[in-house]
Amino acid sequence: MDEINLSAVYRSYIACLNRQDWSQLGVFVGDDVIHNGKRIGLSGYREMLERDFREIPDLRFEVQFLVCEPPRIASRLHFDCRPSGMFLGLPVRGKRVAFAENVFYEFCGDKIQQVWSVIDKAAIESQV
Repeated sequence: MDEINLSAVYRSYIACLNRQDWSQLGVFVGDDVIHNGKRIGLSGYREMLERDFREIPDLRFEVQFLVCEPPRIASRLHFDCRPSGMFLGLPVRGKRVAFAENVFYEFCGDKIQQVWSVIDKAAIESQV
């Protein structure tokens, strides 16, 4: 798959997340997806995302930059939101925080098979 197509697939995936269109998640994510070294499968991945949106009602994924070298994508995602309670072990409790997530994806064809994610917790700590 060439870079332009994989980038388009990724941006469509992000749009799916922002719409919370969970019925379409399987279009972008493989059945046996691995997240940070743990095989959680599509259902576990969906549960993780649904939990994130419950805990952060105004959650929105914004792509700051995207590097594509098929079959992998590296993305820096920006968040500006108000987690409702504890977040990453921090007492955010509705306070507005801005932070980034650096995430790498490995695709098989046009589906995400593996995800490595690191959230900038230090940025959140400095705002709480």
